[in-house]
Amino acid sequence: MRPSIMKRLFRRVASTAVLGLLAATLSTTTAAQPAAAAGGLQQVTGFGSNPGNLQMYAYTPAGLPANAPLVVALHGCTQTANAYYTNSGWPKFADKWGFAVVFPQTTSANNSLSCFGWFDPAEDTRGKGEAASIVQMVEYAKQSYGSDGRRVYVTGLSAGGGMTADLLAAYPDVFAGGSVASGLPAQCATSQAAASGCQTGPQKLTPAQWGDKVRGAYPGYTGPWPRVAIWQGTSDYTVYPANATALRDQWTDVWGIGQTPSSTDTLPGNTTRSVYDDASGSPAVETYSVSGMGHGLPVSPGSGDQQCGSTAAYFLATICSTYYTGVFWGLDGGTPGGGGGQLPAPAGVTVTGTTAATASLSWNAVEGAASYEVRRNGTKIASPTATTYTDTNLTAGTAYRYTVAAVDGSGTAGAASAQVTATTTGGSTPAQCYTATNYAHVTAGRAHTTGGYVYANGSNQNMGLYNVFVTHVLKESPAGYFVIADSGCTG
Repeated sequence: MRPSIMKRLFRRVASTAVLGLLAATLSTTTAAQPAAAAGGLQQVTGFGSNPGNLQMYAYTPAGLPANAPLVVALHGCTQTANAYYTNSGWPKFADKWGFAVVFPQTTSANNSLSCFGWFDPAEDTRGKGEAASIVQMVEYAKQSYGSDGRRVYVTGLSAGGGMTADLLAAYPDVFAGGSVASGLPAQCATSQAAASGCQTGPQKLTPAQWGDKVRGAYPGYTGPWPRVAIWQGTSDYTVYPANATALRDQWTDVWGIGQTPSSTDTLPGNTTRSVYDDASGSPAVETYSVSGMGHGLPVSPGSGDQQCGSTAAYFLATICSTYYTGVFWGLDGGTPGGGGGQLPAPAGVTVTGTTAATASLSWNAVEGAASYEVRRNGTKIASPTATTYTDTNLTAGTAYRYTVAAVDGSGTAGAASAQVTATTTGGSTPAQCYTATNYAHVTAGRAHTTGGYVYANGSNQNMGLYNVFVTHVLKESPAGYFVIADSGCTG
């Protein structure tokens, strides 16, 4: 459909706040009706106060074990929970891998074409409306199904994808990961009037500005952040591919990593996967660009291990996005994101001493850890069983950055700790001074981010928010050790 016709359709339905999915067929599609329980899909009532006036449907496989993961799957405009259950492929992998799936449903009582309110602060922010109702469903699942609160994930298509991004931003303490299919960046629009502009081309913001929208959704939160998969067709003219770029910029910035992929590969369905690793070398953000695909959720009907779903309106036969998303999250029993397993990050990581050639570390024990993984400057260097380690053969007067992760009995490494910096003694490097924004200091390797704030490498002095608006002078002495020197920098 030509863009001019699409714009007229958007104007025609603007008063109904339908700004997410099916823009090309709004003139012929009727509003969604409540889904009837189909097969194993069951409606759940009484899950909470339900401020967002949503309906809850759930699929729980037979023999679901205690402490199994939970997936929340959000439909697009004019769709139903039943349609998403039937066509997305999630029930297949729930049976195969053992997890529950909650399918929230909005109706025409909320929006004339049953769109989740990804553009409405009364619906998509912490403690408000539909977002709060969805979190109540998560709490119900934890209590009723025994779902593991550490392994709760959310995914959605189009308007459901926009709500997914908003939920990840507003509730990073609830969701360990997310997957946004043909969706929008978190808080791209905060009004109905701004929504269509996001769909056709989101604001041209820097990664730090996109990241600030996430950090502002739950002020004071310091992590850990959800791992995010982003699915997008290159020929999507309902939610344009620029949204996938903005999503990538947003979530890599939140993680404090760059926008250059750590690796890329080719998958079925003319799909290119780009992986963005965190500081410990584990994938934190992945983008999946499906060449030639329009607006919809990628599925791949068939009985193969990596196939799923069925074709229908806006379920497009290309690749089983559900399979790859589940593997990224670790639902198959593997390590989430290729890293960051179930054990929590060790607390209390401290540099206990340095010499010209050594750096000693200690940390608090993690229950269930068989050993620990120590990384220096992102590279694994040791696997001690004790909660102390001394790194040797280092260079004098040099700063080294360390993280520690707990490893379970199967050899799976958990989440990495906060980074600490140890500077060996000795050396005589003259002091150097650098004046730049916080964003530029991080990019240049003079500082690092934690929880949306910037800290000087070496001294760990708090430099304020990670953005392009705050400027500091940093003094480097010895090499790799930086202190704030705004009042004057001398050698």
